[in-house]
Amino acid sequence: MIEKIFTDKAPAAIGPYSQAIKSGNTVYTSGQIAISPESGVLVGDNVKEQTEQVMANLSAVLSAAGASLDSIVKTTCFLSDMVDFADFNEVYSKYITSAPARSCIAAKALPKGALVEVEAIAVIDAE
Repeated sequence: MIEKIFTDKAPAAIGPYSQAIKSGNTVYTSGQIAISPESGVLVGDNVKEQTEQVMANLSAVLSAAGASLDSIVKTTCFLSDMVDFADFNEVYSKYITSAPARSCIAAKALPKGALVEVEAIAVIDAE
């Protein structure tokens, strides 16, 4: 069974997609950028500030699906400039401590002029 995930604790989708999809015990999130769910505005002037908001948004979406940052098995990270790689990693590693598989690539441009975007795949342990 496929379930669309939505929470108002993360920004609403800005296009024809869901915040996440849950299929069985696997959660696939859409990419999260640093949009404040309260204001709908991109927040943060640098990659560290934006990554803080991205992680909060990602955590909220995973929580709505019954998952958490600790249940992530794979992330895909997009940076608008690889110069920000070390600063991004500094913040990312505060939140993602389980060392899942990861890809990190530079993208020419991200939605809304964001500096960073992160999507994740998480697995919810069957109890």
